[in-house]
Amino acid sequence: MLETYKNLLVAVDGSAKSEKAFDEAVAIAKRNQSTVYLAWIINDVELTTSAYAFSKLLQDEKTFVEDFMEKKVEEVKAAGIDDVHVVIEVGSPKRKIAVDIPEEYDIDLIIMGSTGKGAISQALIGSTTAFVVNHAVCNVMVVK
Repeated sequence: MLETYKNLLVAVDGSAKSEKAFDEAVAIAKRNQSTVYLAWIINDVELTTSAYAFSKLLQDEKTFVEDFMEKKVEEVKAAGIDDVHVVIEVGSPKRKIAVDIPEEYDIDLIIMGSTGKGAISQALIGSTTAFVVNHAVCNVMVVK
């Protein structure tokens, strides 16, 4: 029997794989009349390794992400899903996607791409997706 998912967390970062995960999440949400939580976690570690001022980089990133997410909300609503929320946080994407956000919003399915934009940090410290799959407090769908 197919699981009915009511609260979907979609991890987005602007990468091609996260776009595919977004599309899959919209399809699942339509079938299940789900609430969609779009999450973008600004990785503070990547910002602190830059030569530019942290506060300037953070503000620029937040502005970009807010604009991006506004467009995504419109896409979700255009698909006929009215219950959509945006979560933009700063910190560790791994912990926030796997545990913090799912616990806070009673998420029953996390949908994310198999890879994201952080290819360099992935090689150095491991894949966010692998961490989420192994530590999530709910089901995880990985989209290739």
